[in-house]
Amino acid sequence: MSRFITYKNTMGAFMSKKISPRGRSVAMLLAASVLWSTSGFFIKLVDWHPFAIAGMRSAIALVPIMIAHGAPKRPKGAAQIGASVSYALTLLLFVSANKLTTAANAILLQYSMPVYVIILSSLLLKEKIRRVDLATVPVVLAGLVCFFFDKLDATGAAGNILSLLSGVTLAFMIVFLRMQKDGTPMNSVIWGNILTFAAGLPFILSSGTPDAVSWLGLLFLGIFQLGLSYVFYIRSIKELTTVELALIPIIEPLLNPLIVAAFTGETPGVMPIIGGAVVLAGVTLNLTLKGK
Repeated sequence: MSRFITYKNTMGAFMSKKISPRGRSVAMLLAASVLWSTSGFFIKLVDWHPFAIAGMRSAIALVPIMIAHGAPKRPKGAAQIGASVSYALTLLLFVSANKLTTAANAILLQYSMPVYVIILSSLLLKEKIRRVDLATVPVVLAGLVCFFFDKLDATGAAGNILSLLSGVTLAFMIVFLRMQKDGTPMNSVIWGNILTFAAGLPFILSSGTPDAVSWLGLLFLGIFQLGLSYVFYIRSIKELTTVELALIPIIEPLLNPLIVAAFTGETPGVMPIIGGAVVLAGVTLNLTLKGK
């Protein structure tokens, strides 16, 4: 037994030296991205009003988040309030978009977010914009145009617009959270979930009771897809730049449509696939050329 304890302590010391704080942050951000990528399938699984889904998901997510970080404190300063509001708007817009357009369109259009982060991080955080960042902007915008050449009815077009707006609010959220990297960014996440629940409460009360399958979807969305993912995400903020926080989770828009297609058979049109490939190529190139 003593040999096992010695071996365990030795391995623990080795791993703590082997993995840098930045490496742990990248690993936690990737884990958060995998959990985020399940959103499309589980949102479509839940048969309920979009605001009711968003509100109940946030109410459930508060449990693991507050277990990890404690009760919320009174928000202080523009950054904390801005992060909470933009977080709530992102959740409400994204869930609504998933109900109106394909999961692929919703996540890939939201992933225009790095363009806005590049601009906002320069304006608000005074982070230097690299030439490769500037080159990414027209590439991503060209990819976004492809989505609107797809054959969509009014509902699908509205879903695409909501997806784009969720990318803007997500960018603000990332920047406002990054402003708090040495403070308490999780307090913003907690209040953001409280705001989302408050916005969704009238629809929860008026939309009837979801069935058993929907409740299973809501529990997964709340506990894992939103709650645990943001515990990981907030712990990754301190060691990574704002642009890295926007670009590293590229695994999410890759996995999200694949999961939905595998379990529901929903597939995007040709033009969104082309547009999504262009968007992801642009942000991947940006990340690959980091530092050059």
